[in-house]
Amino acid sequence: MQTIGILVNKGKPKARVVLKELILLLEERGAGVLLEPETAASLDRNELALPVNEFPGRVNLVFVLGGDGTLLGVARQLATQQIPILGFNLGHLGFLSEAEPDSLSSAVDRVLSGDYTIEHRLMLDAEVVRDGRTLEKSVALNDVGIAKGSFSRMITSTVFMDGDYLGTYSGDGMIVSTPTGSTAYSLSCGGPIVWPGVPCILLTPICPHTLTSRPMVLPAECVLEIKVSATHRDLGLTIDGQLGYRLKVDDIIRVRASRSVTSLIKWKERTFFEVVRKKLQGEQESTGLEERT
Repeated sequence: MQTIGILVNKGKPKARVVLKELILLLEERGAGVLLEPETAASLDRNELALPVNEFPGRVNLVFVLGGDGTLLGVARQLATQQIPILGFNLGHLGFLSEAEPDSLSSAVDRVLSGDYTIEHRLMLDAEVVRDGRTLEKSVALNDVGIAKGSFSRMITSTVFMDGDYLGTYSGDGMIVSTPTGSTAYSLSCGGPIVWPGVPCILLTPICPHTLTSRPMVLPAECVLEIKVSATHRDLGLTIDGQLGYRLKVDDIIRVRASRSVTSLIKWKERTFFEVVRKKLQGEQESTGLEERT
């Protein structure tokens, strides 16, 4: 018998309805279900309660109900466990999610019958080094961002790859991204779309103050060190746009590919390029039609 852990973003309007339907479908098919204690208590199903840190060894895979942000948070939580994750899109874009609320029965049947593939997505380890000491460590699925505050002046990022000087960039900051994150913040700053299976790290300047600064695609095995400097103190580091750390001038941000990976459940017939067309180009086309009419 398979056991499915379900993690829910309770702030999504459809979350409770979809959750109850999923539990019913899974139990009808003889599958086990485990929920976070707070979620289980809200449904009066305390017999299903289990803390997320006890999921390893107890669940075969995890359903995530929410948007891309919810899935990113779960990916970091489960980074060292490699438990396959299936995202149910209750958000807007849902680029990382594979299932939709209007096809719950089909999704459950496919998962329980093994009709899916698993993509292992590269993650990044990031650490903040100050005066030779490591102060903060984190793991990211999408990206590591270095940026100034909303109303501050430019910051300068001096980048080294494996100890060799790569370049100096002045502007609003830098993004170090995985292929998965190439369709997120990096894309909006002019970075390339990278097929998720390509082992690489992207370096994308944010609003660089020069016409010659361009995004770079670097080898996955490299180690990047980025030293930040500025004439002000409003500097910050973000992890997947969700976790934030204050930086000081001359801090060094060290980024490398992580030993951890995120295992995403994907439907075999749905290609990455189809998702790009539907989620990104499709939105542009529909917007254009609305503007013309």
